Amino acid sequence: MNHQALSSFIWSVADLLRGDYKQSEYGRVILPFTVLRRLDCVLESTKAAVLAEFSAKTKAGLNPEPFLLRKAGQSFYNTSPLDLVKLLGDQDHIRQNLYAYVQAFSPAARDIFERFDFYTQVERLAKANLLYLVTEKFSNIDLHPDVVDNGSMGLVFEELIRKFAEISNETAGEHFTPREVIRLMVNLLFIEDDDVLTPGSAVVRTIYDPTAGTGGMLSIAGEYLLEHNPQARLTMFGQELNDESFAICKADMLIKGQPVENIIVGNTLSEDGHSGRKFDYMLSNPPFGVEWKKVEKAVRQEHESKGFDGRFGPGLPRVSDGSMLFLMHLLSKMTPVVNGEGGSRFGIVLNGSPLFTGGAGSGESEIRRYVLENDLVEAIVGLPTDMFYNTGIATYVWILSNKKPADRKGQVQLIDASGFWQKMRKTLGSKRKEMNDAHIAMVTRLFGDFTEGELVTTFDVAGTVIGEPQIVTGTDSMPVVPEGGKLKRVPISRIFRNEEFGYTTITVERPLRDEAGNPMLGVKGKQKGKVQSDSVLRDTENVPLTEDIQAYFEREVLPHAPDAWIDEEKSKVGYEISFNRHFYVFEPPRSLHAIDEELKIVTANIMKMLEELAE
Repeated sequence: MNHQALSSFIWSVADLLRGDYKQSEYGRVILPFTVLRRLDCVLESTKAAVLAEFSAKTKAGLNPEPFLLRKAGQSFYNTSPLDLVKLLGDQDHIRQNLYAYVQAFSPAARDIFERFDFYTQVERLAKANLLYLVTEKFSNIDLHPDVVDNGSMGLVFEELIRKFAEISNETAGEHFTPREVIRLMVNLLFIEDDDVLTPGSAVVRTIYDPTAGTGGMLSIAGEYLLEHNPQARLTMFGQELNDESFAICKADMLIKGQPVENIIVGNTLSEDGHSGRKFDYMLSNPPFGVEWKKVEKAVRQEHESKGFDGRFGPGLPRVSDGSMLFLMHLLSKMTPVVNGEGGSRFGIVLNGSPLFTGGAGSGESEIRRYVLENDLVEAIVGLPTDMFYNTGIATYVWILSNKKPADRKGQVQLIDASGFWQKMRKTLGSKRKEMNDAHIAMVTRLFGDFTEGELVTTFDVAGTVIGEPQIVTGTDSMPVVPEGGKLKRVPISRIFRNEEFGYTTITVERPLRDEAGNPMLGVKGKQKGKVQSDSVLRDTENVPLTEDIQAYFEREVLPHAPDAWIDEEKSKVGYEISFNRHFYVFEPPRSLHAIDEELKIVTANIMKMLEELAE
């Protein structure tokens, strides 16, 4: 059963709830029962052994927990002889028995149901005479990992959350990221680390997601590493604000055997659940364009009191968008490089705003300045629009590292993957496009080879496209141009020096003149005897860091304003990444002659049709 069929089956429980529950409340019942049935199925095969062990160790006066975990073969257990199927055998006492069953889980698993506020829903279902029917519905579905693997189960949870969020008019994208975007990010994260991917290498690494959601990013990273190197061990850490998403993530980690204490609930920005920890790899998809006013006091206090010893030293973005706060949070979690060892790499999904918002000296510009001047940005990948469930805007994957390979040092790679997509058969929210395996492989290749590339389209003499457009990198040869034809070359991967994104904003002053047109001089203090500036004529210029300021001033300003000068005290350095400008290809308009000829043909055709009508 695929995840869509499975989620449709679970969704059918809504038919039972209709009338007694509002549509926006369905998730409060369906999500915890789905988790309960999953845990139920996972423990099914070891149930008898666990109960026998529990009885024996209790009689011996020993703490049974370590023995039960070993017998269960999981990082959780249940000491009740009941399960969902057996609960149906006593319809009159199903509420009390369900309580007892959930209470018999080990503490970590029990906390999951407390996060769902499960007991409140049990009481409500019992009063509406629905508890038995709902329990029966879920007892009839097999969610054992042999039938529904962890990857499919994750997709089921994400599909359900998306549906509930749409009904409730909530932001579905805050909960999870499309799987193909995660696969791309994971590819880019690991591709340069041969020691981790080499089969037989028993490496141990840590991975962290400060906006963990249901744990999709952590799960796919773990699956990717095990697929390439079964001996590798990836310990997962995360933090999540939403209680329901946290509960699902925790359940997933329990089943995977990951230490569940590594998943923390709470707001990452105001309460760092992993304070003092550093990680080898990190992934994050923070909410787009969400204001951080609720945590403003705590964030500003850390920025002002700790500076660069805290998480937000470089600067603070405007309150209307907190995504760059997560970027700085991840920077603070990077393992330092010591004698060529250590270091971290992370990927974060951001919208277009962090690339260019804010002028020189603003919080956003200072954050960009920090990551570029410290040579931390490896690449930025522009994704297609309509890729996410809650928004159709353009999004970008940033890859940052403090252990850049020698050939990448001092440089940033920009990859325009906005054209790498296929149309989905079924629209999911705002998501209409998806990247297939070939698209992901191509972006991974461009990044892994650290090469510039172009999308080349071949036209014949008549202007007709010949064959499929080809991606040509620095190691490939260009297609042959047919006689009279041409090639259209569009860049998709470009490499820049860090300083090419920087500029100095200079303030250009002009003299304040009296009625006779003479410059006015200051008469008091430091300004005495100095030419006064006219605020009305004041202007600014952005001079690229790659240019000499004086030479620029003499070339661009003085020919138009010979009396101008630069107020050097007001000069500020800024950084911005005008992503689209770097991939823009000018296409000259058609000649007037060609347009005129086309109009003549169209006019002649219209006249001919009018003549035919008149006959």
